[in-house]
Amino acid sequence: MSEIEAQVASLSLKEAKPKKVKGGEAATPSLAEPPAFIEHRNRIFDELYQKQQEEIAQKPRENIAITLADGSQREGMSWETTPMDIAKSISMSLAKALVIAKVDGVLWDTLRPFEASAKLELLDFENEEAKMVYWHSSAHVLGEACELHYGCHLCNGPPIEDGGFYYDIAVEEGSDRRVLPSDFAPLESLANKAIKEKQPFERLVLSKENLLRMFGYNKYKVHLINTRVPDGTSTTVYRCGPLIDLCRGPHVPHTGSITSFAVLKNSSSYFLGDANNDSLQRIYGISFPDKKQMTQYKKFLEEAAKRDHRKIGTQQELFFFHELSPGSAFFLPHGTRIYNTLVNFIRAKYWQRGFEEVMTPNMFNVKLWEQSGHLQNYEENMFDLSVDKERFALKPMNCPGHCLMFGQRDRSYRELPIRFADFGVLHRNEASGALSGLTRVRRFQQDDAHIFCRQDQVREEIKGALDFLQDVYGVFGFTFELKLSTRPDKFLGEISIWDQAEAQLEQALNEFGTKWVYNRGDGAFYGPKIDITIRDALNRAHQCATIQLDFQLPQRFKLQYRAPTSTNDEQTGLASDFQQPVIIHRAILGSVERMIAILMENFAGKWPFWLSPRQVMVIPVQMNLCDYAAQVKRSLHEAGFYADVDLSGDKMEKKIRNAEIAQYNFICVVGPKELEEVSVNVRCRDDIESKARGKTIPLTSFISQLNTIKDSKTMVSRLLN
Repeated sequence: MSEIEAQVASLSLKEAKPKKVKGGEAATPSLAEPPAFIEHRNRIFDELYQKQQEEIAQKPRENIAITLADGSQREGMSWETTPMDIAKSISMSLAKALVIAKVDGVLWDTLRPFEASAKLELLDFENEEAKMVYWHSSAHVLGEACELHYGCHLCNGPPIEDGGFYYDIAVEEGSDRRVLPSDFAPLESLANKAIKEKQPFERLVLSKENLLRMFGYNKYKVHLINTRVPDGTSTTVYRCGPLIDLCRGPHVPHTGSITSFAVLKNSSSYFLGDANNDSLQRIYGISFPDKKQMTQYKKFLEEAAKRDHRKIGTQQELFFFHELSPGSAFFLPHGTRIYNTLVNFIRAKYWQRGFEEVMTPNMFNVKLWEQSGHLQNYEENMFDLSVDKERFALKPMNCPGHCLMFGQRDRSYRELPIRFADFGVLHRNEASGALSGLTRVRRFQQDDAHIFCRQDQVREEIKGALDFLQDVYGVFGFTFELKLSTRPDKFLGEISIWDQAEAQLEQALNEFGTKWVYNRGDGAFYGPKIDITIRDALNRAHQCATIQLDFQLPQRFKLQYRAPTSTNDEQTGLASDFQQPVIIHRAILGSVERMIAILMENFAGKWPFWLSPRQVMVIPVQMNLCDYAAQVKRSLHEAGFYADVDLSGDKMEKKIRNAEIAQYNFICVVGPKELEEVSVNVRCRDDIESKARGKTIPLTSFISQLNTIKDSKTMVSRLLN
């Protein structure tokens, strides 16, 4: 038996007996003693940390210059002066608010000494990168609490872009221990104890051999070390209190930097997000440097829960999911109304902007995906099947099919740009644990389009795409942010072609005139892209639209068009030289399903009139007026509106209340006067004054005003003066 195996075999978990509680399940009992692997890790850490500190002590000390963001300089000593020292020399309030430093553009622990002269940025919690560091450090505190409470093995604990952090944990194999909501309070108590102790985050560089020695008890860490740390290299671990975790860092100075900490929820997950791997338990948390921020965040969660599209979708009978087709939404009649309205809205824009709608097959031989490169880079997300002893796959995207369409005959430069638009059904094999309402599905449609153009047309087409998204998002009242995502580590094609593509996008963004930033290394494997992030009514960020330049697919499909060989040929209309087109991938709504979820939560189920699945409810004040109420409903229906009539035996007040709860934009009450005048008494959902006492207008005038409101796509349901 190896040394590591012997150490692992000696590790034991001693549990306290669970306490009985009234109501609900009892919390999982905390361990009576810390798991033995904690002492095992600490022994190795102490030994190697002392050696590291001795090596640092031998480093030559030199005077260095630290240049701050404003251009001013501070003097320091290499291997001694830290970013925290510089912050304290400026002001104690700055030092107290300091979350993380940036040294020569690289995130750097505030207590880690400078190694040479450098440029320094001091970042507080308001900085987005600092937030991620703060929440990453908080994840370590959660990990410490989990180990002490469950005796579990930690897997992965990252920050979350939308806010907060999580930790995936694995309990002892064969154990029935599991995470329960009743565990949240004990976990928070352990976390707050660690925070109160102000445990420093200590950084240690370890060789791969020592990493395996330290984490040999944890098969998940061993897998990460073997697959992500090359032989003969090293990486870092961080210690806070009893926790030591494999981590690149950096971190806040100490756990006391975390003022307010809360455990939010739990769920199941898979190791590395792969359903073929072990099932894990995930615990989510949130933290802030100010208790007021925590209070505000919890209020935000309450409001978000009220707006949850899964809840509204059920209440308004819009869609549902079924275990017999997981990840595929069943859209009910009222949900389909919204779906079709959105698609037709984009279709009308296509007509105005010169797009041609096409239809392509749902299933292709995998030879297509091999040619496009998707099989090599996206296979795990594709549904495949055998047909006539050959392998086929459901399409996860439309671009390869559009390439076949472009290449099915000779093309001339005079035809370009060609703009193919496709609402075809797409399938992506998302992990079951990742499925979430309409926001993450396996079957969906998107307002997908591909523009085939000449090199000299790229800039104008990109500008047109940016104007398109501004036009659409303006209707919904969304603001948006732009990021230019550049070449990733894993990419297809030549670097020179990538550089050319990125330069084209940068020029178009500059000419568009809206502020944008780089998102380096986050492009798709086949080309750089512009990512668009929208903000909803709760200021949550959503990425829906994308604009992507692609020089790779035209090469892989050998696409070409006849181009003039000279200016004279262009004037005479002759074309003899073959050139390769550029493809622009473009979507505005993105997934229609996901956009419906975003809109549902943005509007809190109060749909604007043009998008509403329930536009008008007609209510008779007496049963003898039911025929007239039904007549009004028919007139509205024939005019193209979603109208209903309540002919139940309920009292009028209850009918009105039911219509208000159902979020009808307009309620038309009809009595003897309205019958005589062929009119309606209108209550407007978004006009408080009209709710108490409606406004009586001729039916024909009401229909005319509804057409005006519908065409204007206003967000407010109110009659015109």
